[in-house]
Amino acid sequence: MPKEDELNFMGTDPGAVKFGNFINYYSFHSAKQRIENLHPDMFPTQSFNEPLLCLDIGCNTGELTQELCTYLETVYTNKIYMLGIDIDNNLIQRANETNCNSNITFAPLDVMNEKEFQIIEKFLDYHKRKTFDITFCFSVTMWIHINNGDEGLKKFLGFLKKLSKLIIIEPQPWSCYRNAQRRVKKSGGSFPLYNELRIRSDVESTIEQFFIDDHYKKVYESINSSWNRKIKSFQIDR
Repeated sequence: MPKEDELNFMGTDPGAVKFGNFINYYSFHSAKQRIENLHPDMFPTQSFNEPLLCLDIGCNTGELTQELCTYLETVYTNKIYMLGIDIDNNLIQRANETNCNSNITFAPLDVMNEKEFQIIEKFLDYHKRKTFDITFCFSVTMWIHINNGDEGLKKFLGFLKKLSKLIIIEPQPWSCYRNAQRRVKKSGGSFPLYNELRIRSDVESTIEQFFIDDHYKKVYESINSSWNRKIKSFQIDR
């Protein structure tokens, strides 16, 4: 987990953050807007009555996690259990303060630190499962990539494949990287690995191909959102 001062925004710009942990994120891109870009065709039919286990990576203060849980209840008759994780403990504390759904758990976790995975393992073990049915990853890939480099991005995508049968992902296009770099530099900070990245203008297609090349098929792609991003659904195909 990064040090607390690394999680603070830089200078006077709340948008100049290193890990995407915006303090009022859902006031700019509401959780309900994200739900509008989902579609039942993104989700496979569940032929069993076991609970549906879901992971939301980069859950921020939890508004979207709660909206996702409500939405899934319109798609499935199964019981829904969700784990929302975020790198920023302060955001997780706010999520827990507003959470009124006993089937949702929030926990601080850095997905690039394997030593912290016991939180995920404990959740799965409690439900006697090895993987999640669905993993959500909304606007997270850029922050993984820009802080951990090309190999870090590939490692993260491999983690998603290992962990879930269905992946709902909203990758940021390269224009978002440029904007993040500009805001951080203007506030006196930097992303040291930014200039070393080789996956750039093709980042979205690279992410898609990474799944398709390893027994996943794309089952759905949304139209562009109002903030120019698409939500894609990849299902294991074995």
